[in-house]
Amino acid sequence: MINKKVNNAQEALKGIESGMTLMLGGFGLCGIPENAISELVKLDVSDLTCISNNAGVDDFGLGLLLQNHQIKKMIASYVGENKEFERQMLSGELEVELTPQGTLAECCRAAKVGIPAFYTPAGYGTEVAKGKETRNFNGKPHILEEAYKANFSLIKAWKGDEAGNIIFKATARNFNLPMCGAAEVNIVEVEELVPIGTLSPNEIHVQGVFVQRIFEGKNYKKPIEQLTLSES
Repeated sequence: MINKKVNNAQEALKGIESGMTLMLGGFGLCGIPENAISELVKLDVSDLTCISNNAGVDDFGLGLLLQNHQIKKMIASYVGENKEFERQMLSGELEVELTPQGTLAECCRAAKVGIPAFYTPAGYGTEVAKGKETRNFNGKPHILEEAYKANFSLIKAWKGDEAGNIIFKATARNFNLPMCGAAEVNIVEVEELVPIGTLSPNEIHVQGVFVQRIFEGKNYKKPIEQLTLSES
């Protein structure tokens, strides 16, 4: 059995350089690779193209990279709660490619399974379709979307073993699932790393064949993006 374990985020992120394209799992602040992002800030790499559902909030996660102007282009589904993301987009400092959420997920999944492109009706007749090939299926227009190409994917999981088999917890599965295996090098940080053979095969969400490096993270903050309480 091949051991994919590395000791920490510093070892895991070796090879990431300025100008690269990265996929980052998570939805809002749920299931984002906190330790990996913090290490990117320390590495001070720049001109990054980041593929992520959104850029979180100003002072956490991808918001930290935006504050340092380390991101050149964001490929995302929406601006979300990040005011700095919005400011940079409107001022022209940041190139933004807004993509329908389902299309973004499928572009990642297609890259993972080796499909170069696919047709989808989502976005037809809008700015999303500009410059893209169109074709009718069953009388309905579709646009051609190409699978994403990324140098690294940075994934967050709940538990994993040293062979790279991983388990997500609840909604943290989100974009982490299609992105894990969709890049040239796939890095996973987990809250708990266990020996090979510990996990039940029936529990595993992503097999180790899709993972190149795995490490146990620490000091997870797990903030809540919007706290909503019911009336007592």
